[in-house]
Amino acid sequence: MQKSTIQFLVINCFLAIVLISCGSVTKNYTPKKLDKTSYTVPYFSDSKTDYVYKTNISVYGNELSGIFIAKKINDTTHRIVFTTEFGNKLMDFEISETDFKVNSIVSELNRKILINTLKEDFRLLLKKEYSIQEQFENESADIYKSADGKRDNYIFISQKDQKLEKIVHASQTKEKFTLLFSSENNIFAEKIQIIHQNIKLKIELNYFKSE
Repeated sequence: MQKSTIQFLVINCFLAIVLISCGSVTKNYTPKKLDKTSYTVPYFSDSKTDYVYKTNISVYGNELSGIFIAKKINDTTHRIVFTTEFGNKLMDFEISETDFKVNSIVSELNRKILINTLKEDFRLLLKKEYSIQEQFENESADIYKSADGKRDNYIFISQKDQKLEKIVHASQTKEKFTLLFSSENNIFAEKIQIIHQNIKLKIELNYFKSE
């Protein structure tokens, strides 16, 4: 990977995060009687599995491709490694709901704003349990609201097949980013997208099938 490509990605991340625009959380949901007080995410839960995905990060039209590897190393913590397609390590860190440790990172990506953005994205991606406070529905999904500090998470479960479709991370007034899941069996997600609503940042993970 060219060093200039990584530097350009970082510069665009800084510009994107600074130029935040406002949005609003969709409120066209119908309130529904609460049928559960907690929800367990089915993905990234097997400590015996290395979750390996081909990855593409898009920031303001600039593309960075590589390999994303997530491994559950204990009951609360995952280790995440991001490499180039040629196997050169770019980032290596351990993450839980309360802790975050950077094992290694290339100097071009070692920027606080960028690290904090990825930490928030991947912490939600790997979150296992949600405490549910409210429930809604739309034309195709049951929607569960879970408090997350000063923000909320909206969990969309398909009414048709009970699969986890997406999670929206939002403040009281605007959506911040969305996780989209495609899964054949609701145990393993073959495709994941992390889409930011207030900056032009998109992360796409596609399951890497070894030949």
